Amino acid sequence: MGGEIRSGRVGVALTAVALGGFGIGTSEFAAMGLLPEMAATLHVSIPSMGYGISAYALGVVVGAPLITALTARLDRKLLLLGLMVAFLVGNGLSAIAPNAPLVYLARFIAGLPHGAYFGIASVVAARLVPAERAGRAVAGVMMGLTVSNIIGVPVATAVGQHLHWRAAYGMIAAIGLLTMVVVHFLVPAVPAAAHATIRTELGAFRRPQVWFALVTGIVGFGGMFAVYSYVSPTLTEVSGLPASGVPWVLAVFGVGMTVGTLLGGRLADHSIMGTLLGGMIGMLAVLVLFATTAQYIPAAIALIFLIGVACQVIGTALTMRLMAVSPDAPALAASSNHSALNLANAAGAWLGGVVIAAGYGYLSTAWVGAVLSVAGLVVLAASRMLERAQPPLEVGLPATQTGR
Repeated sequence: MGGEIRSGRVGVALTAVALGGFGIGTSEFAAMGLLPEMAATLHVSIPSMGYGISAYALGVVVGAPLITALTARLDRKLLLLGLMVAFLVGNGLSAIAPNAPLVYLARFIAGLPHGAYFGIASVVAARLVPAERAGRAVAGVMMGLTVSNIIGVPVATAVGQHLHWRAAYGMIAAIGLLTMVVVHFLVPAVPAAAHATIRTELGAFRRPQVWFALVTGIVGFGGMFAVYSYVSPTLTEVSGLPASGVPWVLAVFGVGMTVGTLLGGRLADHSIMGTLLGGMIGMLAVLVLFATTAQYIPAAIALIFLIGVACQVIGTALTMRLMAVSPDAPALAASSNHSALNLANAAGAWLGGVVIAAGYGYLSTAWVGAVLSVAGLVVLAASRMLERAQPPLEVGLPATQTGR
C-alpha cells in the first residue's frame, strides 16, 4: 500500500506511468481527427474508415482480460514494459500498412495492450498511496489519457493534415519507446499480489456487480463514441468549422477530459455510485443538446468540452467501482473496464456509421448516443437495486468504499 516507496518518488513514478497513458490516448483518439485523410489515402469512405476505430476497440476488448489473467504472477513493472513493446509494434505497423484491411489489423494489434496497461497502472497507483487517496491516484494515472487529448491528439491531427497521417502514427510509436525508457528508470518493482493466479483473476467474473458495471460502461459510453468517432466531419460539414480548426477543438475535448478526471477522482473518493449516476445524467443532457444545437460553432465547441468532462467522470468512477466490487482481482477488474469502454467504442463507431450511411446526417449520432445513455442509466439503476437487496459483503467491500 502507500509508503512502499518514498512519498517524493510516488509522483515521479505515477508521471512515468501516465506517459504511457498519454501515448495510448493519442493512439486511440487520433484516428477520430484523421478519418478524412486516412479514408482519402486508402480509397474508402469515411464510415468504412471508422471500422479501423472499431478494430482498435476490439483489440482492447480481447487483450485486456486475456493479458491480465495470463500475467497474474508477473511483476507489474515488467508487465507495463512488455505492454509498451506491443503498443510500439501496433502503431509502427499502423504507420506502414499499405491498405485499409491491413490498417484495421494494425489497429487491432495496437489496441491489445490498452486495457491491460491502464488496469495494471491503476492497481499500481492505488498501492502507492493510502486507501483514502486511491481515487485521486487512479485519476493521476488517467491524466496521461486526458492530456493526450489536449496535446497529443491535436498535434497528431495537425501532423496528419500537414505531413501525412502515417507520420502521425510514427510519432505515436516513438512515444511508446520513450515510455519504456522512463518506466524502466523511474518506476519501482511492484510484485503481483501473493494470491494472484489466473483462477483468482477470472473469479472476478463470478460477481454480478462486476457485470453490471461493465454493461453500464458498454452502453453508457457508446453514446460518447457514436458522436466523437465522427467529430471531425461533423465540425466541418455541419458546424461549418474550417478543417484547420479541428485540432483546436480536439484540444478543447482534452481539456474537458482533464477537468472530468480531476473532478471524477475526488467525487469517487466520496461516493462512487453517486458519481456514476451524476455523470450518466450529465452525458445524456449534453448529447441531447449536441443533437439540437451543434450546427452552431460556439455551441458545438462548448458541448464537446462537456462531453469530455462527463466521459472522464464516468470512466474514473467505473474504474473505482470495479476495483471495489472485486477486491481479490482488482487488476482484471480495472482492465476489463477498458474492455467495456472499447466495446462501447466499437459499438458507438459502428452505430454512428450506420445512421450516417443511412442518410440521417452527422447529428443523428448524438441521438444514438442519447438512447445509449438512457440504457446505461437503466443498467445502473438495476445494479443499485440489487446491491441494496444484498449485504455489503456480496460486493466485497464495506458500504462506504463501494460508494453507497
